[in-house]
Amino acid sequence: MTTAPATRTSAPRPSSAPCSPAFCSVVPPHLLDRLSRAADPLIAAAARRTLVTDAANRTARRLTTVAGAAPVPAPADGAAAGAPRRTIHDAEHKTALPGRKVREEGGQPTGDATVNRAYAGLGATFELFRDAYERDSINGSGLPLDATVHYSREYNNAFWNGEQMVFGDGDGRVFLDFTLAVDVIGHELAHGVTQYTANLAYFGQSGALNESMSDVFGSLVKQYALKQTAEQADWLIGAGLLAKDVQGAALRSMKAPGTAYDDDVLGKDPQPATMDDYVHTGADNGGVHINSGIPNHAFYLVATRLGGNAWERAGRIWYDVLTGGELAVDAEFADFAKLTVAAARERYGAGGAEHDAVTKAWSTVGVPTE
Repeated sequence: MTTAPATRTSAPRPSSAPCSPAFCSVVPPHLLDRLSRAADPLIAAAARRTLVTDAANRTARRLTTVAGAAPVPAPADGAAAGAPRRTIHDAEHKTALPGRKVREEGGQPTGDATVNRAYAGLGATFELFRDAYERDSINGSGLPLDATVHYSREYNNAFWNGEQMVFGDGDGRVFLDFTLAVDVIGHELAHGVTQYTANLAYFGQSGALNESMSDVFGSLVKQYALKQTAEQADWLIGAGLLAKDVQGAALRSMKAPGTAYDDDVLGKDPQPATMDDYVHTGADNGGVHINSGIPNHAFYLVATRLGGNAWERAGRIWYDVLTGGELAVDAEFADFAKLTVAAARERYGAGGAEHDAVTKAWSTVGVPTE
């Protein structure tokens, strides 16, 4: 059993603090590492290529961070405030970004379903943040949403590189086209929201919180697009990405962490649901994709206890903490939990169902709030 982490007081992050975007991919390196050792040489080769490409992108991300990101372009004349500005590019199975422009805002659907799904997914994410949280794009100031599809060959990932979305087509044996899951699109763009707000460090518990924020809002993007209540939602991340012969439903389950897949090739989903099973590891930046199961499950418990639309009360509490300026970049689970309790109390009152739901959820997963 792992004891709960010591609590600390989170200091407000200065508004002038620089963003330090990480290379954030939806498929964790520990899973790709396992696939790279698969008996099937085609599966192993695709995984190895993906790992090499991801390593190069991480290096490029660090260099861009040092040099400084490109400035955000001003809206074009006639661009409507509160409307998305989407551009989709086709890498044509190469790795140079952004690739050939194939669809832009207001353009007609193309004959490529992948392009159209990417365009729709960017729009669905924009709409959730605009309609539910009054946020104008992921930076709050109308940031254009750019994406590249058909990246590399048999590329088993999708990622946010600090500036744009990138989607692989999958190898067809383990993973399918990464635009198939709208929650994956929402997940990766939510990394951008975190980048422009709390800027959570991508390591250990703060990194797991970073990943959990993306799973939370990625799931909410899907629920909002499908108009599902918390009870109707499947609470899966990446449902539809796994090929038909893979024994599994998705990459992660917020409802039941550790049950998303159990497959001879992929292995068994390693996510814990509570602090009793917290995983101490040096891999995956200290287990950011693994231990995110704990705050993920806490959000699921809050949302289902409150019922109704999860993006309303539960999502609003999480959004308030993410954007409120009090969440430290190196926050641990207990820091975040205490802030959600305070946010629920401030917005809905100390004796309300929301405050009770948040307190009980964190207690259930073993994270202290006092």
